[in-house]
Amino acid sequence: MVRLMGSPTESGLKAVFLAERPMLARLLSARLGGPDDAEDALQDMWLKLDQFVDRPVADPAAYLFRMAANLAADRRLSAARRGARDTGWVETQSEADDIPDIERTLIARERLRQVQAALAELPERTQMAFRMFRLEGRPQREIAGELGISVSGVEKLLQRAYRQIHDSGGGDSAGMTEP
Repeated sequence: MVRLMGSPTESGLKAVFLAERPMLARLLSARLGGPDDAEDALQDMWLKLDQFVDRPVADPAAYLFRMAANLAADRRLSAARRGARDTGWVETQSEADDIPDIERTLIARERLRQVQAALAELPERTQMAFRMFRLEGRPQREIAGELGISVSGVEKLLQRAYRQIHDSGGGDSAGMTEP
């Protein structure tokens, strides 16, 4: 704990500060959450008082308590901003597992190539149904309406696409499951 230095003959604001220090410490401790933070704030106040050596203040005690309250508010706001900034930074950072290594990237590219090749062998209508369902996330009922077939017909087209992908070697490894 740091104690502020001052001679007993200090005058003006510094003298009032020294007289009111215990009350200022309690105020700051209550507002900042602990005596260590209060001591830091008191040290900052003491250093700021050097700016007022030659300036008269009408009500020095009230001025010091307002100064302490403002300092506490500034520190809380600064701590909240720092916490939000740090949280935002942590949330934007990737986990080690989220970053693909070169081997996983190459495997994924090969699987994608296999799936694309398998889809290219399918009739156009089957490719359309598959893309609308798997890539665009559209419901089977909507696909049926657009293609002019029943929902059952869409299910059959999707089953053909899944079977083709599976038989070509891109099936299980591509994460494709039937609806």
